Amino acid sequence: MAAARHDPLLLRAGSALFDNDLPTAEAILRPYLKQHPTDVAAIRMMAELAARVGRLFDAENLLRRAVELAPGFTAARSNLATVLYKQNRPMDAIAELDQIDHSDGPGAVGNAGLKAAAMGRIGRMEEARELYSQVLAARPNEPKVWMSYGHILKTVGEQDRSVDAYRRAIALKPPLGEAWWSLANLKTVRFDDGDLSAMEAALADPAIDVEDRFHLHFALGKALEDAGKADESFGQFAEANRLRRSLVKYDSADIQDHVERSKALYTAEFFAARAKGGCTAPDPIFIIGMPRAGSTLIEQILSSHSSIEGTAELPDMPALTRRLAGRGERASYLEAVAALGPDDLRSLGDEYLEGASVQRFTDKPFFIDKLPNNWLHVGLIRLILPNAKIIDARRHPLSCGFSNFKQHFARGQQWAYDLAEIGFYYRDYVTLMRHFDAVQPGMVHRVIHEDLVDDPEAEIRKMLEFLGLSFEPACITFHENTRAVRTASSEQVRRPISRDGLEQWKPFETWLEPLKSALGPVLQDWHR
Repeated sequence: MAAARHDPLLLRAGSALFDNDLPTAEAILRPYLKQHPTDVAAIRMMAELAARVGRLFDAENLLRRAVELAPGFTAARSNLATVLYKQNRPMDAIAELDQIDHSDGPGAVGNAGLKAAAMGRIGRMEEARELYSQVLAARPNEPKVWMSYGHILKTVGEQDRSVDAYRRAIALKPPLGEAWWSLANLKTVRFDDGDLSAMEAALADPAIDVEDRFHLHFALGKALEDAGKADESFGQFAEANRLRRSLVKYDSADIQDHVERSKALYTAEFFAARAKGGCTAPDPIFIIGMPRAGSTLIEQILSSHSSIEGTAELPDMPALTRRLAGRGERASYLEAVAALGPDDLRSLGDEYLEGASVQRFTDKPFFIDKLPNNWLHVGLIRLILPNAKIIDARRHPLSCGFSNFKQHFARGQQWAYDLAEIGFYYRDYVTLMRHFDAVQPGMVHRVIHEDLVDDPEAEIRKMLEFLGLSFEPACITFHENTRAVRTASSEQVRRPISRDGLEQWKPFETWLEPLKSALGPVLQDWHR
């Protein structure tokens, strides 16, 4: 294996990968692997190339082949764990990492950090925190590890310590944009003039990469908004979104097409013909809608009830749809749904519950899946889990839309970096929800965020009645709940309800015309 690593062709391929010259790397590696199909170094390079272009399934298969041929090839196993983590398979990633010797070495910090992140993703927060502490005790000068440690501390409600961790990361690496954004994203930190100067100095350096750059613009936008400088703030948000949008592949027509296909498939007659299918378990409560529409608040309220466990934004429903769709780039899973029989529907419901069980740590009868984007899959949810409850969290489209525009999401939400695309996405969401209201009346309970803020107890009682549960005072004092919260609203839901965020969009209304135009008539009748 050592000789293969020093092969001149592999050295050239490695150099091409280093320079991000993927066509050259592929042109070298494909013929090389035909001649040397068991060269694990070449297989690992090919896997890296596949991962860089988003072909994670191919990368996984290649890396599994590499570790099958060479079980002690630690770098390949570490890469495999990373690919599994990126596919939202944290348990599988942990299983691979557990086979690696974590004694100090070139990849020790990265492997330990990845394992801690995977633990955090499945709710094992205390283990994640302890692992980060151990890593930092041994290697205290790792800025990205301090940043990741800050993420965990934020999630478990230790805000002061999370701020300290983010500040430590910045002290070690001042241009680390994600650490600056993480501070801003707490929504409670106010930057001083020194912070503003430091961020501006980092942006003035042409050598910083695009990821640091857009994170810094998002953070500066928040800082200037807090200072009441709407004009300058919007300029920062606009540049942040421009840079972020340039890195994602997204076409709003795909969402519109999915909505129209869903309306054509999911008729009242279609549901009636499949009324006896699916898994009858009543356990899941799905909170759906737009991000930044109050779903975390609803989750915090409901998880304060003695019968409901809060989990996270679970990846299981989208994973089911991807498997149904197959590997076609633009494949729709709806054709597969149309062909499912009662046993298939029941099996898929059981599969969802089994996957979600990883995130459950109590014996409470109900649990929450708070992935907002599951509005796209309400029809499938109804078919495979007919007794599940669905709550639609909705917020004024300009308030919600602008809140998304100034938010950077760690993953997904490719529609959120352009005002018009945000408007199209909101419009399509409302369109599909109205369809389900018509063909399955009462299936979805809608919570208007502004109504919840104005009269919390009345809206909470309506939600609990919909869920078939009795009222409990703890739902009113939800901010006293000490559970881990894994979203951008983690600090906001640890305080009593207030109206503070309802009109933050108004100073920016001048710049929101693309959002308004894309919303169309929904701007006026978004409630229903």
